Amino acid sequence: MWIYEKKLQFPIDINRTDIKMAKLLYEAYGGQDGPLTMGLSYLNQRYTVKDPRVIALLTDIGTEEMAHLEIIASLIFNLSKDATPQQFKEAGMGSFYASHDSALAYTNSSGVPWSAMYTQTSGDLITDLKDNIAAEERAHSLYQRLIDLTDNPDLHDVLLFLLERSVIHGLRFREALKLVSDGYYNDSQV
Repeated sequence: MWIYEKKLQFPIDINRTDIKMAKLLYEAYGGQDGPLTMGLSYLNQRYTVKDPRVIALLTDIGTEEMAHLEIIASLIFNLSKDATPQQFKEAGMGSFYASHDSALAYTNSSGVPWSAMYTQTSGDLITDLKDNIAAEERAHSLYQRLIDLTDNPDLHDVLLFLLERSVIHGLRFREALKLVSDGYYNDSQV
C-alpha cells in the first residue's frame, strides 16, 4: 500500500546536543496529542467509512502523520545522540537513560508510556471527523508551545512546518465534515 521514500518530509539539520529540548519533544513523540496517536486513529477510522473521498483523506493524512512521527524521532535523536549520561540525569531523564540509553521510546515528556487508549475511533463518521479536528487543534497548540520553548532556529523551522501541516489537516477534516453534514454522504450515493 505504501511506498517508502527514504527521505524526511522536512529536512533535519540539528547538530547540537540539547537533551532538555529532546525531553520536551517526547510530548509529540509518545504523548496523547502526537502524530502516532493521530496517524493510527485516522488509519483505523477509514475502515468504517463508505465514502471513497473520506477514505482517501483519512489514508493520506494518517500516512502523513506517520511521516511527522519520523520527523519528531529524527529531531529527538539528533538532539540527544551525543548526550552524556550526566546530561540525561540533569534533564530529569536519568531513569530513561538507564532503560534506553539514547534510543527512542514511545513515552511522553514525563516518561509515561504511549497508550493505544489515546486513539479515537467511534464508527460514527461525524463524531470521528469532529474528534480529528480537535486532535489537529491540540497538535497545533503543542507545536506552538514547543516553538515557544526553543531558541534553536533550525528546530523552530521544523516545528513551524509541523504546526502548519496541523492547520491544513484541520481544514481538510472541516471540509469533509461539511461534505458529510450537508447530506452528500449517504449509502445510495457511494
